[in-house]
Amino acid sequence: MRFAHTNIVSTDWKKLVSFYEKTFDCKQVPPVRKQSGPWLDRGTGLKNASLEGAHLLLPSCGRDGPTLEIYQYKNSVSQNPASPNLRGFGHIAFEVADVEKVLKNLIQNGGAASGQITEKEVPGVGTLTFVYARDPESNPIELQQWN
Repeated sequence: MRFAHTNIVSTDWKKLVSFYEKTFDCKQVPPVRKQSGPWLDRGTGLKNASLEGAHLLLPSCGRDGPTLEIYQYKNSVSQNPASPNLRGFGHIAFEVADVEKVLKNLIQNGGAASGQITEKEVPGVGTLTFVYARDPESNPIELQQWN
């Protein structure tokens, strides 16, 4: 058994893929996925499901993944940005060498900060520097650095 991927449903998959490539050095795994048909309807439980998107290799995970899957459905359902304490999947996290530098890059690439850069000593583990941010479609991201 192994972890395969995490999916983000996007309103503009190409723009969001570009953000993750520029901000986190993710690499697209060909081919671009264009999927629809009765098999997708059965598997997703949706009617007339149709999607397009790509898988991205995550930094330091190797060519066998896991990946970040970014799909855009033909008929997406809109929602408000999720609060960090909303029940269910909360955020994705990237461990980085310099939280401040990556946060600036994230903002330059169309994302936004949600919180403030914070440090906390974790006894027996080290010092955590972290901040919550959002990608251009308001999906929550944690940037973390351990010293």
